[in-house]
Amino acid sequence: MDMIEERLEFETPQFVHALFANETRQLSYIDEKLGVKVVTREGWILLRGDALNVEKAKRAILDLEEARRSGSEITGKDFRTAIDVAAAGGGTGVAQMGKIKLLGTSGRKPVVPRTPQQVKYVQSMAANDVVFGLGPAGTGKTYLAMAMALSLLKAKKIHRIVLTRPAVEAGEALGFLPGDLQEKVAPYLRPLYDAMHDMLDPETGKRYMEDGTIEIAPLAYMRGRTLANSFVILDEAQNTTPEQLFMLLTRIGEGSHCVVTGDTSQIDLKKGQQSGLIEAQAALKAVESVEFIRFSGADVVRHPVVARIIEAYDAYRG
Repeated sequence: MDMIEERLEFETPQFVHALFANETRQLSYIDEKLGVKVVTREGWILLRGDALNVEKAKRAILDLEEARRSGSEITGKDFRTAIDVAAAGGGTGVAQMGKIKLLGTSGRKPVVPRTPQQVKYVQSMAANDVVFGLGPAGTGKTYLAMAMALSLLKAKKIHRIVLTRPAVEAGEALGFLPGDLQEKVAPYLRPLYDAMHDMLDPETGKRYMEDGTIEIAPLAYMRGRTLANSFVILDEAQNTTPEQLFMLLTRIGEGSHCVVTGDTSQIDLKKGQQSGLIEAQAALKAVESVEFIRFSGADVVRHPVVARIIEAYDAYRG
């Protein structure tokens, strides 16, 4: 095995620290993933290991350098993603991810994908009429769909956004709950409200809700409608019945897009009820302009421990 050293020089220590999110402990991930020892002093980084892996580590650092020089703030997740991509032999790097920007309204930061699979998801939403985003919580399935919807709305490619999810805990019997429709469904649709408020200033969000540009409603209220020139997001689709999911997919009208998100490991339906999401994966896998994007723990963009928890449960459950 050829052991080599390579020293990468940068203009300031501050720039070097920005490459690993100003957290020196992040550098241990290079050793963990590639077996390359890293030393950094002042404005340089020294890589020591076998030639192939040193080259991979160098490629990752240069990817992070390009992203930083393009104006991206490097997070710990970005740093680990760059190492993962290089370890796998290349692909969509952090710099390329930073070039994909989904815009909400002025004054808000653009939303950018944070993993190669998130890039694939964004590209799929741009290219297909119906996209299924499948995988664990925290992988950006709903958040990126909302960002794509707002980008298309801003570009006037759609006229409205429809956000929906099944209110399983209420058994869809919403008429028995106190209050008006918004009060009845607010607890079930809170993740959709949260995503919307993250990307829109309060005044714009309120205006869009009042004039119907953005509609948030439980799945039961979609029956009998035709949703034209709309971007429809169905969240928590693992909790739909086959009839409910079929009903929503057949509401799609001219000029519309539909994104269905869900996690089949989190089904809350009554025992014996089949999930519409499981049926859809089998029935629609060969349909033109319908694509399935599958996320894993590697795509979790919450606290790093969330990804480890998901992996541990996956291993335990087989």
